[in-house]
Amino acid sequence: MTLLETLQAHKGGLIRLKTELYWYDGRGYDNTPGRICLILDAAAYAVHAAAGTTTAAATDIHAVVAVAHLLIDGQPAWIWLAEQDIDLLVNDPPTN
Repeated sequence: MTLLETLQAHKGGLIRLKTELYWYDGRGYDNTPGRICLILDAAAYAVHAAAGTTTAAATDIHAVVAVAHLLIDGQPAWIWLAEQDIDLLVNDPPTN
């Protein structure tokens, strides 16, 4: 199962981010490793060829990555994820 399929299968579940988040809006690293978030959704995101290439090359997809829509500190945000940076928290039913 791919990371994207795993995230989609766990919508509504919890995820632990092992690393700090990096915010591109100028805030930088958030200094909060181990954060627990709710998975709202997940999607594939196509990364296109680098800027400055020819017009034909600019439409070539360089990679497809998984992004997750997470509830972080009460605010929804789309986050790029790497498999090694997350733990899915599974609530197993109690055994009697």
